[in-house]
Amino acid sequence: MSQEYKHIVRVASADIDGQENLLQGLTKIKGVGLRISKSIINQLELDPSQRLGYITDETIAGIEQIIKDPVAAGLPDWYVNRPRDRMSGRMMHLIGSDLDFAHRNDIDRLRRIKSWRGTRHSLGLKVRGQHTRTTGRGGMAVGVSRKKL
Repeated sequence: MSQEYKHIVRVASADIDGQENLLQGLTKIKGVGLRISKSIINQLELDPSQRLGYITDETIAGIEQIIKDPVAAGLPDWYVNRPRDRMSGRMMHLIGSDLDFAHRNDIDRLRRIKSWRGTRHSLGLKVRGQHTRTTGRGGMAVGVSRKKL
């Protein structure tokens, strides 16, 4: 092969194995799923079965640019994982530790304003209306105990 092979590729602050194909390799970045991965590959006109270790630095820069601002790259608004951000009001797509930080801040905000969801989060209970009589138990209280004969 005339191309240089990299065993570990750094894309958008995530280390990815060079043996991964392009389609599955991009999903290893936290905040990038299969749909955005396919869209990035189609946008840059790449081969989805190509190994990640053989892509060039220019291609990596293009991938990072699309991940950073997918709406500016021509992807639909509903592709982003943070539409109409509370602080900036912009369509944002967060990845990696920024996504974790924003998620944690959202939960802390709900706790601070003492909403129902925030209260459920702080008590460690189910948040989205699930039943809790038999599921979601913690500790040793799992299953049914039979009375001794």
